[in-house]
Amino acid sequence: MSELLTFVHLGFRHIVDVGAADHILFLLALAAIYRPRDWRDALWVVSAFTVGHSITLALAVTGVVTLPSSLIEFLIPITILITGIENIAVRDRATALWGGRYRPLFAGVFGLVHGAGFANYLKSMFVDHLALPLFGFNVGIELGQIFVLGWAFLVLWGIDRMLVSIRLPIRTASPLRLRVVAISALVTAVAASWAVQRSPFFTAW
Repeated sequence: MSELLTFVHLGFRHIVDVGAADHILFLLALAAIYRPRDWRDALWVVSAFTVGHSITLALAVTGVVTLPSSLIEFLIPITILITGIENIAVRDRATALWGGRYRPLFAGVFGLVHGAGFANYLKSMFVDHLALPLFGFNVGIELGQIFVLGWAFLVLWGIDRMLVSIRLPIRTASPLRLRVVAISALVTAVAASWAVQRSPFFTAW
């Protein structure tokens, strides 16, 4: 049991650690469009992300799939960048493609990329067996994601309350829309910077 808890702790720390800022930023980008009353929609999206990264984590750690770490490190900010742009571009999700219900698929596909990133960290810790460390690390990651999303929703709720309480000079956008655009623009800018820094195309020049 102590070994299981060790890997649970490692997975949790891997998500909440400062070194995992890219994963935290992606979770923030996913959560940015939701309000507390939208928790069911958010749960579907996070669950799809979990399924995606769990699949790739298992495949990569067991050696079934081998992906270059430089490519994964580049693709992770790309997933954040696309999510932020999608947040800004889609104003009305009820009239979006599939009524906006494509977002879990969207998160699941990007979860495949993030799972490969987790695997690169976990591979170095395996010794003789895989099942227990893989399970424990995955549980820790999920607990870390719940922790991060809990704080994200508190921050987003606070921003919403602040926007509602002040007189906004812009009458054409709702407080929710202003919050989504502001956070997504910040997330997009940071992710774009990371993508340029990690790009194999730029480093090759």
